[in-house]
Amino acid sequence: MRQVVDARGLSCPQPVILTKKALDNVDVHEVVTIVDNKTAVENVSKLAKSMKLESVVDTKGEEYYINILKEEGLSEANNQKDSVSEATTVVMIASNLLGQGDAKLGATLMKNMLYTLTQMEAGVSSIIFMNSGVLLTTEGSDVIEYIAALEESGIQVLSCGTCLDFYGLGDKLRVGSVSNMYTIMETLLSADRVLNF
Repeated sequence: MRQVVDARGLSCPQPVILTKKALDNVDVHEVVTIVDNKTAVENVSKLAKSMKLESVVDTKGEEYYINILKEEGLSEANNQKDSVSEATTVVMIASNLLGQGDAKLGATLMKNMLYTLTQMEAGVSSIIFMNSGVLLTTEGSDVIEYIAALEESGIQVLSCGTCLDFYGLGDKLRVGSVSNMYTIMETLLSADRVLNF
């Protein structure tokens, strides 16, 4: 069965959530999600990729049709089993400063913490940047090289798209990828351990 998900005009993470619900339906073998912005295209395509599914995007005017075919018998349980087969530590950075108090000290501590992480084999699978933490992954940040080194080592680097937009940094991301609340929550909930900064 083919299911059409009309997510035009919906904000993050609604297009991803609606697409995921459609894909979880065992009777559905093809999902076509219609969106009207590129961020939603990226987020829905990332969802498909995370579920090991192919997606094809057709552009019609200012609308995007994301076609996702799933194999018969593919289940959410199999995908979840794959995603949690290894022990995972996720680091959540919700501020551009480490700790409370003096801002200059907080910036220095954050820089030192990220540098130290590049020098360790800490078993971190993902680093999520939220709220003012996205200032660290964007143009003008003095810790880009450390975060890039972490990404090069295989650590997934995610920056909250809503946060980037709030700070006017949507087109200034310099390391990692733009993410959405659905993917962020999925990453946090599947982790064995979450470190909050």
